[in-house]
Amino acid sequence: MLHDNQSVSLAEIQARIFLIRGVQVMLDRDLAVFYKVETAKLNRQVKRNIGRFPEDFMFQLTKEEWESLKCQIGISNVRGGDRRAFPYVFTEQGVSQLSGVLHNGLAEEISVKIIRAFVAMRRFITANAYLFQRVDAIEHRQMLTEQKLDVVLDKIEDMSPTVTTEELFGTGCVWDAYSFISSLVRRAQRCIILIDNFVDERTLLLLDKRTAGVECTVHTRFSKQMELDFAKHNEQNAEIKKFQLPLRIHDRYLIIDDEVWLLGASVKDMGHGLCTVIKVDFSPEMVLSFLK
Repeated sequence: MLHDNQSVSLAEIQARIFLIRGVQVMLDRDLAVFYKVETAKLNRQVKRNIGRFPEDFMFQLTKEEWESLKCQIGISNVRGGDRRAFPYVFTEQGVSQLSGVLHNGLAEEISVKIIRAFVAMRRFITANAYLFQRVDAIEHRQMLTEQKLDVVLDKIEDMSPTVTTEELFGTGCVWDAYSFISSLVRRAQRCIILIDNFVDERTLLLLDKRTAGVECTVHTRFSKQMELDFAKHNEQNAEIKKFQLPLRIHDRYLIIDDEVWLLGASVKDMGHGLCTVIKVDFSPEMVLSFLK
């Protein structure tokens, strides 16, 4: 679309100057708007006088350069972003030649403004060269820091101890048992399901150690007091859903996503007496099916 304003400001021209291959250039489509001609016509006039436009005056962008430019300033900011052919760009010298091949009343006036914009941009870059170098250096150091951080995090992950598939806790090992169950709870990515006849507020607090967004469900046998504990807990914390067990069960199970862990004691009593925690090969669906 052609530019409707009669007067083009220096700032508007400067906004359309880009640095490509280390030189300041303007896109053919932007120049066409300022000169109030169609892009195709501008390029036809240039090709008819191609001897006046050597490569350091005008060149066509490569696919990589065009994609980089679109990413840099956004397709919506680049006029004619859907054009199939890669655009031509003109350096300051190329712009000075345009006034001689475009025969309209604006050519000389617009060329003078554009060249002044090139000069102003060059002076600005020269005056702030040290600042630009500092920014480049900071960005380079940041990139190196991020790369080093990724290496460190990978190392930490590799060196982190994995959760064992079975544990035996002797009488009095309350803290060890609590820490182990806590580590299982923290591992959950999607859901936690506890099947335990006896649950109290200590169990609810331990289940609160799960990651935000992880759903938690408890199947237990609860009294009016336990219902009250659940209600008060859910008023202040992430909801823990509860279901009354249809029958009394002997074993306790802790389901972490797709894993099923057999608990030798209720969570609230873990470590008070000799007990085992072991990962079993049953699927969560198989265990839950017995509760229906």
